Amino acid sequence: MTEKTFNCIATAASGLEALVGKELRDLGIDCEVENGRARFKGTMETIATANLWLRTADRIKIIVGEFDVLTFDQLFESVKALPWEDFLPLDAEFPVAGKSIKSKLFSVPDCQAITKKAIVNRLRDVYHRPASVPLTETGAFFQLEVALLKDHAIITLDTTGPSLFKRGYRLEKGGAPLKENMAAALVMLTNWHKDKPFVDPVCGSGTLCIEAALIGHNIAPGFNREFVCESWDWFPASVFEEVRKKADEAADYDVVLDITGSDINGRMIDIAQRNAEEIGLGDSIVFKQQAVKDFKTAKEYGVIVANPPYGERLGEEESVQRLYKEMGQAFRPLKTWSKYILTSDLTFESHYGEKATKKRKLYNGAIRTDLFQYWGQRPPRKKEPIE
Repeated sequence: MTEKTFNCIATAASGLEALVGKELRDLGIDCEVENGRARFKGTMETIATANLWLRTADRIKIIVGEFDVLTFDQLFESVKALPWEDFLPLDAEFPVAGKSIKSKLFSVPDCQAITKKAIVNRLRDVYHRPASVPLTETGAFFQLEVALLKDHAIITLDTTGPSLFKRGYRLEKGGAPLKENMAAALVMLTNWHKDKPFVDPVCGSGTLCIEAALIGHNIAPGFNREFVCESWDWFPASVFEEVRKKADEAADYDVVLDITGSDINGRMIDIAQRNAEEIGLGDSIVFKQQAVKDFKTAKEYGVIVANPPYGERLGEEESVQRLYKEMGQAFRPLKTWSKYILTSDLTFESHYGEKATKKRKLYNGAIRTDLFQYWGQRPPRKKEPIE
């Protein structure tokens, strides 16, 4: 079954689908980008590679089947017709999640129950089990989902387990942490390269700096974690062993990076340092306690990426807007630096004191935000020697 080809999707937060698509193509995996996901085909090795390497996706799912559906009878028969014995052993634990958007079958609990019943009936038939004997569901875990959109159903099997943003290095976090895959996306949306200085002046628990370091060293973000499909008896351990071996060989542990994270809160700096050390990047990032207004640098052509507080809570707005003003005073004189600041405050530019070069709408969890981008001057082109 190792050479079998699967139809898959990599799910993503709204606004990040194109980045996931680019990541897949960079891995040599052809894909089609849709709202909230990228579709691709591949073998078990492809699935393992996507889980290990995708920085901005949420999950990798196998599409077991998809079809148009208008009645519960159609749903039952279409689900039962799928080859569940190829995926689920007799003792599989297989909860069914569900969602329904703009569909005639709008009752999610009913869709879940009917999907589950259809799978149970199929497994009973295949494994010759009488209806009087319940399936034990004491074996490996298989998370299924029935998702309906405009009367089109997609039945998926999650290969990831805990979401891909859970890299395994965050021992502790601050009050409003940025998910790791969102942090990676912010870094990837900048013009930063590993030979440039990188600064997060409100670093909190260090996530942006750590994700930048992972990118700079070309370390697979899923290298230090496991995935639920590794517990399935039909998914050979050798597949992940080989993909992890290739990832280790691809990493550049020797490159010297110039990454700095600062925060006014000394406790957060301690947390950030511990998180970086947990993933083995303690020597790649400098963390220091510093207020934004005190930021100064003689370096040129660097990149600042910041996820400051948004002032969402009552009474915080004034202090947050004061911080935005301090950011403008500290960063505006740095003409060769590019600055990327994420906030839900649409009046940010007036407090910062400069109109952004470009804005990009993103969702940080459920919060609608804008990435305010200020592009710095480009370094002068090196003159070709005259022969």
